[in-house]
Amino acid sequence: MTTTSRTPWALLLAAAATLMITMGARQTTGLFVAPIHESTGVGIAAISFALAVGQFTWGAVQPVFGAIADKRGSTGVLVLGAVLLAVGLALTPWMKSQWGLMFTLGLLTAAGAGAGSFSILIGATAQQMAPEKRSFAAGFINAGGSMGQFVFAPLVQMMISVAGWATAMYGLALASLAAIPLAWPLRRRPASASGAAAASATGDISLGEQLRIALRDRSYWMLHLGFFTCGVHIAFLVTHLPGEIALCGLPASVSAASIALIGLFNVAGSLAAGALGQRFRMKWILAVMYASRAVMIAIYLVSPPTPLTFYVFAAALGFTWLATVPPTAGLVGKLFGPRYLGTLFGLTLLSHQLGGFFGAWLGGVVMERFGNYSLMWYGDMALALLAAAANLPIRENAPRLKLATA
Repeated sequence: MTTTSRTPWALLLAAAATLMITMGARQTTGLFVAPIHESTGVGIAAISFALAVGQFTWGAVQPVFGAIADKRGSTGVLVLGAVLLAVGLALTPWMKSQWGLMFTLGLLTAAGAGAGSFSILIGATAQQMAPEKRSFAAGFINAGGSMGQFVFAPLVQMMISVAGWATAMYGLALASLAAIPLAWPLRRRPASASGAAAASATGDISLGEQLRIALRDRSYWMLHLGFFTCGVHIAFLVTHLPGEIALCGLPASVSAASIALIGLFNVAGSLAAGALGQRFRMKWILAVMYASRAVMIAIYLVSPPTPLTFYVFAAALGFTWLATVPPTAGLVGKLFGPRYLGTLFGLTLLSHQLGGFFGAWLGGVVMERFGNYSLMWYGDMALALLAAAANLPIRENAPRLKLATA
């Protein structure tokens, strides 16, 4: 049996399921902010800072784990990530200070989720798939992460309401261990003859040489800039949307439903972005998605603060939420090939999470100082437009479409 006949679908389903678990745990942390504050007395800004550290850690570990996975395979990285995620979540209820929360939520859980996230999973599959299928694969894997947000958010909120936030944390810790057996289908396959020929044709470039080439490329830095602003947006919303909803006098169930809707609609957005990346320049897809966020925020700000407003806002945002990942990963692969995609895309995710640090932290600071999030909303609109503009100068050839044959 050849490598290709061992089904790309086994790879894609395992990768999507892994991301469903790690992103489901990460993207529901905003639901814990108020319960932790009420239970421990730790301030909103302090909790936000711990989660901001987690945003940075999640991004910082990905190029490191991506490089390890590129060299030695992804199995060990994924297993380690599941263990770290479970340990961090299980220890969080025992932490009663900002420093304790920084250790568990800021370091352990974030590092564990990062080891089982985009750069490792997309890198592991891209090296075993044909070039024309990589954009779709990235979209499919990304949709798994969004489905995790859709599934986990209402379950986590229900557990918090029924059994308390500590029990919900223990439940997430147990669920994260399910990622361990999923690492097996993603183990590195022996290189096929065609794969070996392709590697020979492109040359045996070292990781250091590839990094030097990438860091001298303006297009690569434009991707970083756009993804940085995306990180501000995503982290602010995932951390503080429940707080915004509470300010409007609406119940926590609206928060859980909104976060779930973001995940559900991002499944469609991720699959659409992956498919469109095979037909259109990915930089145009990114520019349109980023610009649309500014429009959606503006509409939200002039709308009445009702549950329906938040549901529509969440659904619209969800379509572009993390649908930026497939075209961004696809552009990195187009520019530099799949050999070190885990490392190079991991570095763009580091930029994304630098933005995430500021989005999560500044949201808490603005809230404590001004009593609302208005300043963050206006800043987010400006950054969305900046991200759209940053993608326009990226060099990218039009995709080559295969003509259908009888």
